[in-house]
Amino acid sequence: MASSRNQNFICMLISFLIILTTTSFASALFSAKHVVIVNKLVTRATLIVHCMNKGEDKGVISLGPGDSFDFRFRVNLRKTTVYTCSFAWPGNTATFDIFRADRDDNPKSKVGVCSECIWSIYEPAPCRDRRDGGQPNCFPWAS
Repeated sequence: MASSRNQNFICMLISFLIILTTTSFASALFSAKHVVIVNKLVTRATLIVHCMNKGEDKGVISLGPGDSFDFRFRVNLRKTTVYTCSFAWPGNTATFDIFRADRDDNPKSKVGVCSECIWSIYEPAPCRDRRDGGQPNCFPWAS
């Protein structure tokens, strides 16, 4: 009898996984994100960017004035995904969480959900651009 229950459970689990991977439900559950970082330093200096999360290092990227760097990922099931970037330009270093699920994938957050999160990096602050062309949302540097 226990064997029959195990077989039923395994069949249900396999069915659920097939449905999960073949429907838009999976896309909603593990929302795809596209982060774009644009060097908008007023001094027109080269910006050195290094982004990572707990399990992935995006490497060190050098951005000239107006250049951009982007990466894609999916938010984890627990909605705890965080990507932290360090930024360096002549005479300055700063750190910022370029993506935080609680801020960037939460309809109740001040800035709302972004599927394409475009960040303009200025000396005083990183700013997330708005899709409607309105005033960008700027945040203080973490360090």
